[in-house]
Amino acid sequence: MHKQPLGVVPPMTTPFGQDGEIILKAVAGQVDWLVSAGATGLAAGGSTGEGHTLEAEEYRDLIAATVNAAKGRIPVIAGVIVDSTRDAIKRGRLVRDLGVCALQVTPVHYLFKPDDDAMVAHFRALADETGLPVIIYNVVPWTYLSPRLLVRIMTEVPLVIGVKQSAGDLKLFADLMTMAPPDKLIYSAVDALMYSSYTLGAHGSIAAILSAAPHASVDLWNAVAAQDHKKALDLHVKLLALWNAMFADNLPACTKYAQQLQGVASHLPRAPMPLPSEAQRKAVAAALEGLGVKLDHRNAA
Repeated sequence: MHKQPLGVVPPMTTPFGQDGEIILKAVAGQVDWLVSAGATGLAAGGSTGEGHTLEAEEYRDLIAATVNAAKGRIPVIAGVIVDSTRDAIKRGRLVRDLGVCALQVTPVHYLFKPDDDAMVAHFRALADETGLPVIIYNVVPWTYLSPRLLVRIMTEVPLVIGVKQSAGDLKLFADLMTMAPPDKLIYSAVDALMYSSYTLGAHGSIAAILSAAPHASVDLWNAVAAQDHKKALDLHVKLLALWNAMFADNLPACTKYAQQLQGVASHLPRAPMPLPSEAQRKAVAAALEGLGVKLDHRNAA
């Protein structure tokens, strides 16, 4: 099993065809592109990858294709987005023999929020039954876990090795960085504020912006590590323009469009998610040009 990645860990998009089926042969091209950009890990089957739409067997096929394409160059994290402890365990068991380094797991999120004890029990059962490291994907607005509860889960369930902290509240991110045990990993998914997250001590990032602009995202991580804050701030401003162009209810589709403009065959979103509007396409293209990306319109949907 791989060590957990630090740094830039793009959450991959999932390529779907007109019929809504996964185009597994397209996975390797995206993996190679992200590896060549300097990514230190990959996450597949998460929200950027429309993992909530995947059936169990196609989920396993997607994770297998990603691990096979990575060829041991960088570790792969498997996303789990389901609504019960039973289903989370089943997903984890499906992929535990594939060589993933961890599961990235949302709290259960369908309307009703478990209390704190039930949430701890959920992650304990998942860890016990799969034997895999778990990263909590703290993203669901009505099941958003407080820093205090996240720390409790990480403390009481040793296989919960960290948190992917999402949403835009940088204070909660800062609180979590301060409160988390030193042996745990805190990844930022505050896409608009990667620069700030890194300066607050984030161990890395797993966020859609990384999959849309991996080269600039790696450059930002490296600039902060080198304390080149002038360069980092410049990259932050340009990446923020891209995030503002992409951030919408069809974010995965906009991420795919950004990838397509860079020659990546990421194909279509799964229905009913719409393609990017004309205004979104123009804004994404302009933001990528602002990052110095040479655009390739041949594969752009």
